[in-house]
Amino acid sequence: MRDRPTEMPDIQLLLGQDDAHLSHRVAIADWLAALPYPAAAFSFEDNRLSMVATNAPFGNCFTCSNPGEAERPHAAEWRRRIVQSVLSGRDSEGFELRRDGMLGPEYFYCTVGRLPEPDGEPNLFLFTALDRTSDRTIEKNLRRELLSDGLTALPNRTGFGEEIEDRLTNTPWPDNAQFGILAIDLSRFSRVNESLGPMAGDELLITVAKRLKSSLRQGDVLARIGGNDFAIFARINNGLSDALHIVQRIRDSLSYPIRLSDLQIRVDCAIGCALSTSLTEDPEDVVRKAQAAVKIAKRSGKVEIYRNGVLKEAQRRFSVESRLRDALAQGGLTLAFQPLIHLQTGEITGFEALARWEDEELGHVSPAEFIAVAEESGLITPLGRWAAYEAAQALSRWDAKFGQALPVGVNVNLSPIQMARDDVASMFEEALRYAGISGKRLTAELTESAIVADPEKARKLLFALKDLHMPIAMDDFGTGYSNLASLHSLPIDILKIDRSFVTSMLEDRDKEIMVRTILSLAESLGLHVTAEGIETQQLAHALQNLGCWQGQGYYFARPMAEGDAYDYWRARWNFETV
Repeated sequence: MRDRPTEMPDIQLLLGQDDAHLSHRVAIADWLAALPYPAAAFSFEDNRLSMVATNAPFGNCFTCSNPGEAERPHAAEWRRRIVQSVLSGRDSEGFELRRDGMLGPEYFYCTVGRLPEPDGEPNLFLFTALDRTSDRTIEKNLRRELLSDGLTALPNRTGFGEEIEDRLTNTPWPDNAQFGILAIDLSRFSRVNESLGPMAGDELLITVAKRLKSSLRQGDVLARIGGNDFAIFARINNGLSDALHIVQRIRDSLSYPIRLSDLQIRVDCAIGCALSTSLTEDPEDVVRKAQAAVKIAKRSGKVEIYRNGVLKEAQRRFSVESRLRDALAQGGLTLAFQPLIHLQTGEITGFEALARWEDEELGHVSPAEFIAVAEESGLITPLGRWAAYEAAQALSRWDAKFGQALPVGVNVNLSPIQMARDDVASMFEEALRYAGISGKRLTAELTESAIVADPEKARKLLFALKDLHMPIAMDDFGTGYSNLASLHSLPIDILKIDRSFVTSMLEDRDKEIMVRTILSLAESLGLHVTAEGIETQQLAHALQNLGCWQGQGYYFARPMAEGDAYDYWRARWNFETV
């Protein structure tokens, strides 16, 4: 325990601004000596700057240390800045100075302030300098981290833009020169992560970055602008031929397999290129054009050069995706129903449910467009679920309106991407349970490509659907790569002949032979056949004579709204001949 003093010292503060200045009893040099950082007092009279007093840190940093020593290179700069501050007429001013030190650049934050003017003294000014070198070093390191990719040490998307600006601003360019951006997307990179783990994926990216860097010319800039996306900024002197030459160098650098653990992996990539129209063009626009081109390259498997309109197409896809997301959330889509007709009796055996979309901003959006966007963006899963639930609910509403179960069903299309990503069997089980209808009335339509992509997963799904008593139809048959073994081993009930064979079969002998072959094959396998694209009575009669079971097309009816589809069935309930 320490005893507290019984009496505290009497501390009096100076009162008023007139007393808050340097006492004349203490020399200016003594005040400066008390400061731990460089400081000096100057007088300025008759446009002359004279040094009145300095402290030791100032002498070490800003003046020559030995008599006769040459003036430090930065001395003229700090004197110029002091004079500039004095002439501004302000009471105080701050600025930053840079000087070359023994260990590299040093940075000082300097202030110039006007001192009180005692009688008979010229204008006096106080100069101080705070060392901010460590702060600037920290800022520089943080900026480097913000502008570079931590894995490959390449510039990231933001750093790439700054590197381009620096090249365009500080490098001499010929009058006819232009620049190009090459976007590179590593194919099947996600499979490496899934199969070998993220560490192997990181090692692959580092190796690819090194190889790409080895293919650069002097002045080119390589950046990692996404997870498995790289980009190259290149000076183009000879137009497209220069860009294609760089593409070949990239392909050569990636032509040799990369060893990861005990495996050798060959890296494939999609490459898209965009060339600037002039050096004044916004580099960010050129980068976006290159990225639009690489998306097309991923689908085509070839190098794609940006052409006018591609960016507009990409912007259109983005708008469609954004509006489609809102439409799915707010109930902006509807189902249309196209009837399926029994060709021998004219009876309506069911309907195919087709998604339709009228948007307030985009107007009518075709299914071919928004379904492709949905598959690309991942929205196909909620879209497919919505269609299945809504189709089942439509059957339930028809039953309620009719007073009993209608003798018709509804076909629902399945996307291969939805089959790969979603629990489709659970989705259909829920749709049937919520609607209170039998699985026999809901037919799943899938394409040949869905089976070819992952045969084992497709097999498990189809048998799970059969457990729900759902019929299964193979859509667009004849355009894919199905073999007899898969048709025989999978629980498929219906083959739908693609409209490309049906619509011209009367004029094209080869198409007619194809249709006959499919009908014969289906008969031998015990499968029903539906012909799509029937648009004339002659086609309907020809398919009827060939023994085709079911047909659909504009000859019978176009897709119609739910209420119109019910009325259409009621009108033909007593059956009609084809």
